[in-house]
Amino acid sequence: MSAQTTEEAEPGAEDGRATAAARKREQHGWYFYDFACSVYSSSVLTVFLGPYLTAVAKAAGDAEGYVHPLGIPVRAGSFFAYAVSASVIVAVLVMPLVGALADRTGRKKPLLAAAAYTGATATTGMFFLGGDRYLLGGLLLIVANASLSVSMVLYNAYLPQISTPDERDTVSSRGWAFGYTSGAFVLVLNLVLFQGHDSFGLSEGAAVRICLASAGLWWGAFAIVPLRRLRDRAVVREPGAAPAVSGWKQLVATLKDMRRYPLTLSFLLAYLIYNDGVQTVISQASIYGKEELELEQSTLIVAVLLVQVLAVAGALAMGRLAVTYGAKRTILGSLAAWGLTLGAGYFLPARTPMWFFALASMIGLVLGGSQALSRSLFSHLVPAGKEAEYFSAYEMSDRGLSWVGPLVFGLTYQVTGSYRDAIISLVGFFALGFVLLARVPVRRAVEAAGNPVPERI
Repeated sequence: MSAQTTEEAEPGAEDGRATAAARKREQHGWYFYDFACSVYSSSVLTVFLGPYLTAVAKAAGDAEGYVHPLGIPVRAGSFFAYAVSASVIVAVLVMPLVGALADRTGRKKPLLAAAAYTGATATTGMFFLGGDRYLLGGLLLIVANASLSVSMVLYNAYLPQISTPDERDTVSSRGWAFGYTSGAFVLVLNLVLFQGHDSFGLSEGAAVRICLASAGLWWGAFAIVPLRRLRDRAVVREPGAAPAVSGWKQLVATLKDMRRYPLTLSFLLAYLIYNDGVQTVISQASIYGKEELELEQSTLIVAVLLVQVLAVAGALAMGRLAVTYGAKRTILGSLAAWGLTLGAGYFLPARTPMWFFALASMIGLVLGGSQALSRSLFSHLVPAGKEAEYFSAYEMSDRGLSWVGPLVFGLTYQVTGSYRDAIISLVGFFALGFVLLARVPVRRAVEAAGNPVPERI
């Protein structure tokens, strides 16, 4: 009898080990998409493309400093910002459409491949942004930025499928850590090339174009790993379900469906507010450092690198804290840390790089963890079978709707003439986000979405 029991138990144990091994394999592949695409964010968007594309636009400008895309007069210095805004509009239109298509067909991987290689190709094409080709630069930026946003919808939608509820915080944190690791590594290589371009026989412009193109090549090369390891799941199609509708209609349909899960919507509202603060700090910190603290460009670039490196440690450390204290409490702690960091930033003395590096260190330590745990917590609140559709709304909160913070920052500066007042105005986003998140009963929210509740959340 005992021998029979042993024989019956062994196949089950083997099946469990095989399932766990297959899940780990997918998780390792999933990490590598962050490793692939984060180089675009760190090297292209944060460091090199803005100043270079602005210089190209100024070279193409008229005597008054205007360029005329589609016959519209635009200040050359504003062209990069307008191109980024256009990419957000394109992404908002496309993300819900792709998310719904992925959920209804179950074919996330081909869509992820299309978005990844469209973005990687556009980024690699930035090598040709010489002379006065500002229109080409704007087009490539729009395509690359929108492709990244679309690919992240699909990438994030895999998280509930490749991890158990108790694994999710750790898996999400490791993905962010992989991304920040690659961003820091490639940024170091790019900075070596940029700073020593003369010794390599290159002009400064040629060095920048190589840095831009290298991010696209890196993105495309390492995207192969997740595309080989991730797998699609079969879906149960509802009778008469439409394949997909236009982006805005699909977004409206998704938000209407979310009304059935008000606690999920409550979390998304809290995330939208505090993440708006996060994104504004990321985009405006360099302006604060340059204009208010009077720091050199080289100092700002080193600070960006410092953020990348410490965000790895921060993401992993906060992932461990979430195992002990739960994701919600850990995120709340990070929001308090964000507020304290901005408060410290308000008092930074000018022309003191070491204090700015200290501020960058504080940002890096809370940046990766707050983003990673927000993603994993939201994944618990998504009804099964609607991962990509719901993550399209989440991604728009992350990328497409983060405009209020920059507006508040800009208006505060316009009224007061002080970047210190502008930076401290962002504390309100973290304070309000903290209050709204604290009011979300996450265990009930997970149960309402029909998902198993992890031991710690």
